[in-house]
Amino acid sequence: MLKIGLTGGIASGKSVVAARLEERGAVLVDADALAREVVEPGTEGLDRVVSEFGGDVLGPDGRLDRPKLGALVFGSPERLAALNGIVHPLVRARAADIVAAAAEDAVVVQDIPLLVETRQGSDFHLVVVVDAPDDVRLRRMLEHRGMTREAALQRMAAQATRNERLAAADVVLDNSGSVQHLLDQVDGLWDDRLVPFARNLAAGTRAVRNCGPVLEPYREEWARDAARISARLKTAAHGLILAVDHIGSTSVPGLAAKDVIDLQVAVSGLDAADTAAPRLAAGGFPRVPGAGSDTPKPGAPDPGQWQKRFHANADPARPVNIHVRVAGSPGWRYALMFRDWLRANPSARTLYAGHKADLAARFAGQSGTRAYAEAKEPWFTDVAWPLMTAWADATGWAPPSYAS
Repeated sequence: MLKIGLTGGIASGKSVVAARLEERGAVLVDADALAREVVEPGTEGLDRVVSEFGGDVLGPDGRLDRPKLGALVFGSPERLAALNGIVHPLVRARAADIVAAAAEDAVVVQDIPLLVETRQGSDFHLVVVVDAPDDVRLRRMLEHRGMTREAALQRMAAQATRNERLAAADVVLDNSGSVQHLLDQVDGLWDDRLVPFARNLAAGTRAVRNCGPVLEPYREEWARDAARISARLKTAAHGLILAVDHIGSTSVPGLAAKDVIDLQVAVSGLDAADTAAPRLAAGGFPRVPGAGSDTPKPGAPDPGQWQKRFHANADPARPVNIHVRVAGSPGWRYALMFRDWLRANPSARTLYAGHKADLAARFAGQSGTRAYAEAKEPWFTDVAWPLMTAWADATGWAPPSYAS
């Protein structure tokens, strides 16, 4: 089951996106609709709201008077938090019931206005944010919802900022233009990413990668992607992962790299790695058969200590490699030392960048990166290993303390 979290600021156009995804075949869980359902007359939710805010929030028909309640909570963080503390747990419980009833191969879209504010992003395979500039959303509220400027600004202030939502997004849908432009983006997302992702997830297979060794200039978004995916991994295998570290070329500012995020998952032992494997697969990161060891370096301990488990993601639009290694093992230590050596030494970055560029040119035009990766391996042993170990000795470098 592919789980998508859909969010966006007020008047961003999120409802249009939700409706389109449902038309295309998604199972839609609408948090706004559920928030109304859990405070219907006779419910525990309504009783608790009345107890907290008084009987004046009820209309003549005994139903919740939403404008009256809104006037009480918007602009008051304390009262809004009290309301959310009542409604959000009830909504989540009802949403969980709907998700549990969905088919195993379904694409389930949860429309959650406050997804970012409630820090639920890591619960989903992807977070989709519907985005529009603040001035555009303000104009829509004034023109189409009949709101006063003051009320509209209060609603916007009660939500996450635009930058906070964008930072949480795996996918951003731009709704600053026409409705048709937005719908076209949704259709492209469904056809090109969500359906293949769901298919790979159900089959337990990684996404196909046909791109050769194309190096791209360093992008700051790589660090943000790594942080988001790391949180997702920790949620998927909660209690089994000691730490997740961004490693590889995309973790080194200023270094050109293939657009592939490499993450190292530290575990207490390979038994923990094997226990985590099905959870990581369910989270969108299936294990890759036959990829279970690193190349031992000269003078290193027993080659058997270089064992690892390798996973890759099922999402066709964001390549990710997951190296599951035992904390304290030589492969775990090497990955961290290599990253920190490159980060600390411009000359090392230049040396490695030149080597990668030469190999990328040699293997340009190939449909995969296996030959490129295999050709790089001797450099790690013959060039990087002696230089970085000398650097580590000279600087007193030590790995993170979670190794213990």
